[in-house]
Amino acid sequence: MSTISLTLNEIYDLAYKTLVSNNCDEETANILADLIMKAERDGSLSHGLFRLPAYVAGLKSGKINGKARPEIKKISKSVIKVLGNNCLAPIVLSIAIPELTKAAKENGIAVLAINNSHHMAAMWPETEMIAEQGLVAFACTSYKPAVAPAGASKPLFGTNPISFAWPRKGKTPVVYDMATASMAMGEVQVAKREGHKVPLGTGLTKDGKETTDPGEIADGGVLLPFGGYKGSGIAMMVELLAGALVGDNFSYETAAKDTNDGGPPSGGEFILAISPDKLSGNDWDKHSSEFFDKMKSMDGVRLPGERRHKNRLNKGPRNINKELVNKIKSLN
Repeated sequence: MSTISLTLNEIYDLAYKTLVSNNCDEETANILADLIMKAERDGSLSHGLFRLPAYVAGLKSGKINGKARPEIKKISKSVIKVLGNNCLAPIVLSIAIPELTKAAKENGIAVLAINNSHHMAAMWPETEMIAEQGLVAFACTSYKPAVAPAGASKPLFGTNPISFAWPRKGKTPVVYDMATASMAMGEVQVAKREGHKVPLGTGLTKDGKETTDPGEIADGGVLLPFGGYKGSGIAMMVELLAGALVGDNFSYETAAKDTNDGGPPSGGEFILAISPDKLSGNDWDKHSSEFFDKMKSMDGVRLPGERRHKNRLNKGPRNINKELVNKIKSLN
């Protein structure tokens, strides 16, 4: 694979220029370009520049409104609802997360329900942002069908990621972000682009046969849930939380309404924030730190998010797929 070296500022500038050239206002372009740069910085390659052509496809078709603003509705002291108005999800989150954290600190717990926004970024940015405010966070969202329920060979669930973050005083939060599919579709697509095989059990071909070829999964095949019935159950939970509970679509309903222009579809997101100060008292940080120390004392164990946090300490340039960079430049 041929690569080109780009500084973090160059990655941001490339994304920002491309977004502004494709019907985003400056505020929207800034928020999304910053998120894309941070994904590359932290090593989340399947959610960095790799996603930009799909964002542009949605912007060009008019499905995504790169200049709209979300509307916040406070249902109660602990329940916040946001109408996305076809915004990109990072724009919604930049406005809604401060409201959520404020409500959780005041009331001990708060829920954020997001409707009609376009989410295709990683989910750790929102839960990490909440945890940096001293709160425990959980988030999930669905997508178009790409994952077969356990026992099936046809898709019904989205890749349905979940993210959890635990705050640590004076330290980076413990954060994980995972698809309930055996592998995120973005990672499968990156493996296809770079010519890598994927583990057996990742997905099936269009004929329902197991394969290690990511192209056979991405092009007409289907992903499998992680852990068989266990992952399938968690994927079902995400469908309910990010669909029926927040008043938005299930994955199959999203697919029926989507324009299939290549951009992220409209959907919902469920986010929960909890104050450990109010639930546990003042000892929670010391107590959980002892638990994390116990985990790290075991050979081969690292805390979720550690590798990403270590990557971000490196402020140097990143090697980006040259073909991808040229494709993005052609979109300006």
